[in-house]
Amino acid sequence: MSTEKKYGLKDLERRLGKQSVGAFLRSWRLSEELSLKDFGKKIGVSVANLCDIEKGRKGVSPEKAEQIAKALRVPPALLVRLSIEESLRAAGLSYSVDVKPVAKRAA
Repeated sequence: MSTEKKYGLKDLERRLGKQSVGAFLRSWRLSEELSLKDFGKKIGVSVANLCDIEKGRKGVSPEKAEQIAKALRVPPALLVRLSIEESLRAAGLSYSVDVKPVAKRAA
């Protein structure tokens, strides 16, 4: 039986404050002990862009957030939500969003 405790985004934000895509990626990269170069290759982002994202100088589109989440095998809704909330904060709007995948319809 595993004694490892799983934390959701709300738990992390309660402990660490509001998260951003950049903060999430930096934490992930450091926990995996990966260089910017190696992590950038893994998620399909150049070293320069990754550095800018981690430092908050550049945002990530919801589409790119979904691609990165899939590369990391985390729920895409997590990074898409963070991406949208970052855009709202950058616009000076104080909103929280709830992102859920929509079932695809058969053609």
